[in-house]
Amino acid sequence: MATVASGGATPFVGEATRLRRRYIFPRSSLSSRKIEPSVKTKAPPTRGQLRSEPDSPNPIRISGSDNGNVGREVLDRSEVAPRGIRDYIKLSRELIGSAKGSVRWFSPIECAQCGEESPLLLYLPGIDGVGTGLVRHYARLGKIFNIWCLHIPVDDRTTFEELIQYIENTVKSEKTRLQGRPIYIVGESIGACFALAVAARSRNTDLILILVNPATSFKRTWLRDISTLLDAVPDPFHVPISSLFSLLSGNYIRTTTNFKAQELAMEEAIPILSEGLTDMLPSLSLLGDILPKESLIWKLKILKEASSYVNSRLHAVTCQTLILASGKDEILPSHEEADRLCTILPNCRVRHFQDSGHALLLERGLDLVTVIKGAGYYRRTWQTDLVSDYLHPTTYEFENVSREYRLTNFATDPVMFSTLGDGHIIRGLSGIPDEGPAVFIGNHMLMGSELGPLVIQFLKEKNILLRGIAHPFMFDRNAEMLMPDYSSFDKYRIMGSVPVSGINLYKLLAINSFVLLYPGGAREALHKKGEEYQLFWPQKSEFVRMASRFGATIIPFGVVGEDDLYNILLDYNDLKKLPFYDSLDKKLNEGPVGAAVRLRSDYEGEVANQELHPIVLAPKIPGRFYFLFGKPIKTKGMEKELRDRDNAQQMYLQVKSEVEKCLSYLREKREKDPYRSIFSRLVYQATHGSNSEIPTFEP
Repeated sequence: MATVASGGATPFVGEATRLRRRYIFPRSSLSSRKIEPSVKTKAPPTRGQLRSEPDSPNPIRISGSDNGNVGREVLDRSEVAPRGIRDYIKLSRELIGSAKGSVRWFSPIECAQCGEESPLLLYLPGIDGVGTGLVRHYARLGKIFNIWCLHIPVDDRTTFEELIQYIENTVKSEKTRLQGRPIYIVGESIGACFALAVAARSRNTDLILILVNPATSFKRTWLRDISTLLDAVPDPFHVPISSLFSLLSGNYIRTTTNFKAQELAMEEAIPILSEGLTDMLPSLSLLGDILPKESLIWKLKILKEASSYVNSRLHAVTCQTLILASGKDEILPSHEEADRLCTILPNCRVRHFQDSGHALLLERGLDLVTVIKGAGYYRRTWQTDLVSDYLHPTTYEFENVSREYRLTNFATDPVMFSTLGDGHIIRGLSGIPDEGPAVFIGNHMLMGSELGPLVIQFLKEKNILLRGIAHPFMFDRNAEMLMPDYSSFDKYRIMGSVPVSGINLYKLLAINSFVLLYPGGAREALHKKGEEYQLFWPQKSEFVRMASRFGATIIPFGVVGEDDLYNILLDYNDLKKLPFYDSLDKKLNEGPVGAAVRLRSDYEGEVANQELHPIVLAPKIPGRFYFLFGKPIKTKGMEKELRDRDNAQQMYLQVKSEVEKCLSYLREKREKDPYRSIFSRLVYQATHGSNSEIPTFEP
């Protein structure tokens, strides 16, 4: 059963009795007294004390297991009951009608699925103050967070300072109870201002802020003059003004339905539009009940004070911050404000939602858990651990990632071959072992174009999640801000990639993972003209002894096909000759980004040339991608032998030789593939069906 803060849980009396099945409120919140700044929150008695992370002499924290066991499901296929705007309206009406008194925390009982080590998440609502804005996300958030939502009754007149003190006291109390664990604060609109204010006053507390369309831009909006207008409006006529917030809070057809006009015929769209309008009318009247004239004036006054207070103290906010900003917010300039805050807050990232309105959390298509995972912001202890804290992708997340590579898969129709124990090559992945740990060692094609098809096919055919060892550029905040879309690398984090390091490789192998490793790294992925299919590996072994320590199977592989997809027009040598490129080159390879992501600076030879740079490509009529996985090399029982550096080096050279053999084999055999060209494949599918497997050369 979910519990709440402040004074312990107790059954409701009177009207509130009918809410017992959904919420539990603190005993002290049933009182109608005002909140005093000195009020202390207490731990929920029914859930018990959350166990602190024990001190350990081992600096490497490893828990759980990955997909190294046969039959283990690697996708989260749990069903989540859909919630919508009707649920928000229903729950909000119940709360404002029955929960009298002062400000209090509540926790929906349906959010009681989290484990004892889950971090606390405090939700601070927008100007409505009800606290049910996370209703669409209860089911998923409740599995990984202990959720407390703040409720501000309609007739409450708690001052800004008292509200901040109340939230701050809760944070202090829970910090003491949850030693070593972060506290998340999700703040929406004015709630984002509250979150920033608390963070500025709690610099020694491990906070993670998630700010949704923060109202720190109040002075630049029409809201600034609304309170003056309301003073002159007679009481019965304030409702249309309150409803204006509802109308402007986002696209109601989007929040109430899965409406996508471009994908629906007229006869299908009309019932969906009707459903949206049916849900919209109750929501308009709800805003009138939530924000009567006096309440609206009071909350706008608090909003003005909160915005001014926070903007003068942004320099004091140093905690991790993730801002979710709508591109079509009709109330606040959220897009511009997010970018402004990101330049001020030193540990801040932004995710833009270009087609969303102000009520972002109520819109269909947004999964808050997916956003947090994609940004790399989920952790259960004081430090980020992308191995121990990893949450496996859901079916929905995997489908979204697959959709991004749908065009690549269609154009290249990847063919995969594997090698059995007797050396026989077959089509398909039957030669890949079912049990981990395993390390896949291969070559990068240009721009890592093989990654999507490779990871997707392994999940579909083998139920294996390949955990990529990736370049730190993909995890760096400053590097992210150089990309046209700040969320460009989120899909890699969702699918389990981790920054390259010996510790991360150790942790992955310790939980029987299937690890994808490219010794050539960025040098191969960003190779120059005429260098396709060349290996740029370090001279000394980097992974053999680590693999042998856990008895991991090493699987060499090669992939070809980039030269059938595009030509390089401008490589790094060409770009350096352009007069305007120097400034971009410095941003990528010098300054904050270069210092954070530079690899192998102490190496010699071509492998040390790890400069990051764009590449200008010219597309070709698509050919085909070919993968060959060589005979698995077992290291189990060889740990003692491979501790010797010479023996490890010999095996390293053997793996490299096997990768080169795979490349030579594929480049020779693809010449005999009658369906190498996309045109011949289209003809085959036209005569045999679009879902038929297209033949290839005989291995």
